[in-house]
Amino acid sequence: MKVLKFGGTSVKNAENISKVIAIVKEKLQADTVLTVVSAFGGVTNLLIEAGEKAAKGDCTYTALITEIEVRHTEAIKTLIQSSKQDQVLNEVKASIKSLTDLLHGIFLIREFSPRSYDMVASFGERLSAYIISEAFVEQGIRAAYLDARDVVKTDNNFGAAKVQFEITNKKIKEKVGDGSILYIATGFIGSTADNETATIGRGGSDYSGAIFAAALDASILEIWTDVDGMMTADPRKVKRAYPVKNLTYSEAMELSHFGAKVLEPRTVIPAMGKNIPVHIKNTFNPQSDGTLITADNRDFTQKVQGISSIDEVSLITVQGSGMIGEVGISMRLFQAIANNKINVILITQGSSEHSITFAVLPKDAQKAKELLEEEFKIELQVALIDAILVEKNLAVIAIVGENMKKIPGVSGKLFNTLGKNGINVSAIAQGASELNISIVISAADRNKALNALHETFFLSDLRTLNVFVVGTGTIGNELLNQIKAQRDILIEKNNIDVRVVGISNIDGFLIDDEGIDLSNWEKELKAKAQKPDLNSYIEKIKELNLRNSVFVDNTASYDVAAKYEELLAVAVSIVTPNKIANASEFTKYKSIHKTATQSGARFLYETNVGAGLPVISTLKDLINSGDQILKIEAILSGSLNFIFSNISTTNDFATTVKKARELGFTEPDPKIDLSGMDVARKILILSREIGLPFNLEDIQVENCLSQDSQKTNTVDELWKTLESSDNKEYAQKIAQAESNGKRLKYIACYENGKARTEIRALDNTHPFYNVTGSDNIISFTTARYKKQPLIVIGPGAGAEVTAAGIFADIIRIVNY
Repeated sequence: MKVLKFGGTSVKNAENISKVIAIVKEKLQADTVLTVVSAFGGVTNLLIEAGEKAAKGDCTYTALITEIEVRHTEAIKTLIQSSKQDQVLNEVKASIKSLTDLLHGIFLIREFSPRSYDMVASFGERLSAYIISEAFVEQGIRAAYLDARDVVKTDNNFGAAKVQFEITNKKIKEKVGDGSILYIATGFIGSTADNETATIGRGGSDYSGAIFAAALDASILEIWTDVDGMMTADPRKVKRAYPVKNLTYSEAMELSHFGAKVLEPRTVIPAMGKNIPVHIKNTFNPQSDGTLITADNRDFTQKVQGISSIDEVSLITVQGSGMIGEVGISMRLFQAIANNKINVILITQGSSEHSITFAVLPKDAQKAKELLEEEFKIELQVALIDAILVEKNLAVIAIVGENMKKIPGVSGKLFNTLGKNGINVSAIAQGASELNISIVISAADRNKALNALHETFFLSDLRTLNVFVVGTGTIGNELLNQIKAQRDILIEKNNIDVRVVGISNIDGFLIDDEGIDLSNWEKELKAKAQKPDLNSYIEKIKELNLRNSVFVDNTASYDVAAKYEELLAVAVSIVTPNKIANASEFTKYKSIHKTATQSGARFLYETNVGAGLPVISTLKDLINSGDQILKIEAILSGSLNFIFSNISTTNDFATTVKKARELGFTEPDPKIDLSGMDVARKILILSREIGLPFNLEDIQVENCLSQDSQKTNTVDELWKTLESSDNKEYAQKIAQAESNGKRLKYIACYENGKARTEIRALDNTHPFYNVTGSDNIISFTTARYKKQPLIVIGPGAGAEVTAAGIFADIIRIVNY
């Protein structure tokens, strides 16, 4: 015999019940069947709401009765077309009359006791099973309604009654007999020794199915629901969750205990006792494999079978020096809690015996605290035990798998993943069986942790980065184009998914945690963007709290740079060509880097110096490998190198600067480039990488402009002074340099603990002599590269190479 249990969504309406009938009819072709059903989807909630309203004297409970009656009546009229329809309708009307009378009594006495609660709640399953049994009869099947109150006997703990298995098993066997009749049994309910209606707890219909299966020694228990089985994680929280094909009884119990809603935790116990397989199937996709739960799972390749969570818990900690070595503390603690029927979800205790921490549901936290304060009143008064601590707004995450004990490294991957995402762990619990590792974290980090852990254990070949972009100018736009062009290739060849989930510019900002379509982002931004507001954009990023988040700043904005610490503090990594943060006042610079280190986020800024050239990474590699930096010389401005490469005795300074501006090599105001401050910031950043506590004023900076040009207020004024003053000065410098076979270059230099920028005349023996156009060159003289410096050369400006450098930093974050 097979026992099939159908949940509320499976029997929600006539259409769904027809699917149930089709499934059962197919099973009947090869075996005898007993079917257990829940109430129509949502009806139990309506019944309880009606009872609560009646108890409060709220007359609108009658509207809920009408809604319940209409739903069942409509199902009858669709499912039963024969002359028997009136009989079934009358039977349901009689049940509704009994329900109405019961609720009216509750309304009059203003009391909704546990006994009344169970009686009211039982109507859902009773109506459902009766109608479905008659629908089977309508199909010509020998079927009958089975009120579980006749066979499932319980104690009188109303609301969560315990099943008396010995008498229940006997009654079920006697009633069902040889299985020649298809019984449609009510889930969720039973009756006491005095034949009073009792429920076996919310979600108890699964458990009812297992009770019937065990009593009948069924060949299998099938739990039919609205999903394709037990999932690797809750699909409402983890979009990439997928069904698990096989689980052991123990794994299924652990996952269901820690929040997997597909299966009621107690369901496994009767089935496991009789070694009855439990098969979870989808009523709406019966061809799906589902999840098969048995004693053994022979798939040894999967370390973790599922990740589950309890959304809201509170942690209670009892600690104090008086607990150390004191026998009986734990017994007193948990006896006080148990005596008041408070369920403990998780327990952890350090080997020092100094503290015991346990988790309870938030509704029980205050009561538990008061009970413990009373139990340990004396110890608290003499300070042997500290004040009882209660931590709120927490969640439990559990990773489950019997194979964890066979394969080392699971805990390491778990905590490494959490650490990378800046998720703090408040408590840890793991049994010696290694079946389950449970952690308690902030409830705000729950979804982030679930997704990060799911990616680590189930999608380990695919690593996702959630990228938030600010600034879509020349560089930002090019970056988005490069990500769009390369994304599929990265997924296919490198198992890296760079997903842009946020874009912000002067028009506003757009966020989509499923990813923004980069082929249409400009139109989408204009159509859907929220008003431009940096603070709102940052708050939304923090609120989403996505795992592996990366903030990409393509601006030169002080306001954006000022937000770095705020983002790093919540484990959002930062990639940027913006030099402002790294060239800021030294204490601020140190604070930003310290925040990144503490949170586990990455702060990458290769493009601060040399655009896409590997300057900072090369310097870091030299330092980290133990080399000593003796000297750095560099051409670090593409605009200045263009100017100094093109001025000559026949091509004056003013004309060359104008040409550089026309070609887009300089800022709209060339004074910004010609001041030398941009180069000064770059050598400052390199000096700080070496470990020097420099500020910008510690850099000796040579301005490329004459005093007259430095005093100008407009570009037009600048052109005049360049022609009247600067051309004369540079004509002399150029003539002197050319007469000596030299060329003028604007050089940044670090040596002997000092840094400077300067105009220098170089001869043809210097490696910088032939560097032309907008190229950059950086020379590292070190203890190891003393005779022949290590040189990095290439384009030091341009949207394409700068965006490529930013993109490389984004990808680099995956490997940390």
